[in-house]
Amino acid sequence: MKKNKIPNKFDRKILSWFNSTIKSNFLDRFMYIITNLGGGWFSTILFALLILFGKDKLRVVGLEGAVAISISQIIVQILKRSLGRQRPYNVLDNINTFGMILKDYSFPSGHTTAGFSIATILYLNYPYLVVPALLLATTVGISRMYLGVHYPTDVVAGIIIGTIPALFVHFKLSIYIKEILIYFQLI
Repeated sequence: MKKNKIPNKFDRKILSWFNSTIKSNFLDRFMYIITNLGGGWFSTILFALLILFGKDKLRVVGLEGAVAISISQIIVQILKRSLGRQRPYNVLDNINTFGMILKDYSFPSGHTTAGFSIATILYLNYPYLVVPALLLATTVGISRMYLGVHYPTDVVAGIIIGTIPALFVHFKLSIYIKEILIYFQLI
C-alpha cells in the first residue's frame, strides 16, 4: 500500500499513548475482545434478536437501532472509500497491530460508529443505561487505537457519525418505525 503523509501531532501522540504507553498483557486480551462489541456481527445479532424476540418497546428499539446502524455504516463506507486514509500501521513505524491487518481504509472508525449508534439508541430509550452504554462505546473506540488500526481522529469522527443518525432516527423516524411494527402486528 502507498504510504500517506505523516498524521498530525495530535494523532501521533494520542495513538502512541494508547497503542504503546499503556500496553499490558491484560489490555492486550481485553481490548481484542471488547473491540468486537462495535463489529458488524455483534450489532446485527443484537438488533435482530430485539426485533425477533423482543416485545413492544424492545422491538421498536431493535428496529431503531438497525436503521441507525444502517445509515451510519453507509456514511462510514462512503467516507472510507472517498478519503482513502491509510491505517496507522501502514504509515507509522512501531505500531502494535496484534495481528489485525485490515484491507479497508482508516477514516472513520466503523466499530466506534456502531458502538455509538448502539449506545445512543439504548440511552435514548432507556436513560438509566446512559453510563454503561457510553462507557462500552467509548471503550470500543479506545480499543481501536490500542489495537493500532485507527487514529484518534478516526475515532472522534466515528463518535459523531454514530450519534447523529441515531438521534435522527429516534427523534424523526421512530413514529414511522412504530407504524411499520403496528402494521405488521409486531407490537
